[in-house]
Amino acid sequence: MKVIRIIDRISDIILEIALIVALLIGGYSLWDSKQVYDAADASNYATFHPTENDTVSFDELRRINPEVFAWLTVNDTPIDYPVAQADDNSKYINTNAEGQYTLSGAIFLDYRNSPSFDDFNSIFYGHHMEQKMMFGSLSDFVEQAYFDSHPYGNLFFDGKDHGLEFFALILTDAYDDDLLSPAITGEDQRKYYLNRLLERASLKRDIPVSEKDQLVLLSTCTSEITNGRYVLVGKISEQLHLQERPAPVVRRLDVSNKYANMLTSLPVLVWIALAAALIFLLLRSDRGKDRKNNNKNTAGK
Repeated sequence: MKVIRIIDRISDIILEIALIVALLIGGYSLWDSKQVYDAADASNYATFHPTENDTVSFDELRRINPEVFAWLTVNDTPIDYPVAQADDNSKYINTNAEGQYTLSGAIFLDYRNSPSFDDFNSIFYGHHMEQKMMFGSLSDFVEQAYFDSHPYGNLFFDGKDHGLEFFALILTDAYDDDLLSPAITGEDQRKYYLNRLLERASLKRDIPVSEKDQLVLLSTCTSEITNGRYVLVGKISEQLHLQERPAPVVRRLDVSNKYANMLTSLPVLVWIALAAALIFLLLRSDRGKDRKNNNKNTAGK
């Protein structure tokens, strides 16, 4: 009987520890997700937003990370971020605009493009994230009504604002060299590229576009096809389409209630401490039960 009680007690302890570990993992997952989404929130950079009359804050960001050189806005969407450029297209996949490691990365320009945007086609990249962060809202452009109602943006570089007019949305894959090759040169190559782009657009607006324009392509991943990419295409315009800047909004992880939000704000060390405390209390309780049972057995004898 004693062996059976010991085995039963060990089983109870293993089950209790497993439940606590599951709780710990669940809490950490919520916490980790919140950190990723908080890091991707455009409001983090709102104070750095430049204007032609005021670049003091933007210059401060550039001192923090000299590879930041522009600012991209798609009007009336959450896309409102500084733009960086590195010597390759890998760095800013998991590095933010301040040069810090984060899974949300940053919006960045293809390393083969000119930061002066004098190439025929300039390609921007950003993660497709939930809650419409980074380039997550590009998936909204697949709806005709949304595409039609969001035609404009702004690109700040070289100390000036430049208008953006979006005219095409394309669904393609990451290995589409016809579309995702930056800095196309030569008049014939530009004409061919533009024709192919318009032929393959699932949605487009009828605006004047020629091989003499400077195109911008906003590219992000999609699960609709293998290695899929959404690509929103626009052109740099002399006509500005500046939008009013709303007050920064702090985003929250989309969970069911305020108590869950409180849990996600707990640091990892707190979760570990809580789990350790629960394990300690359970083990102490088990030892107390064992002593009580032993006392009963002794008294019975």
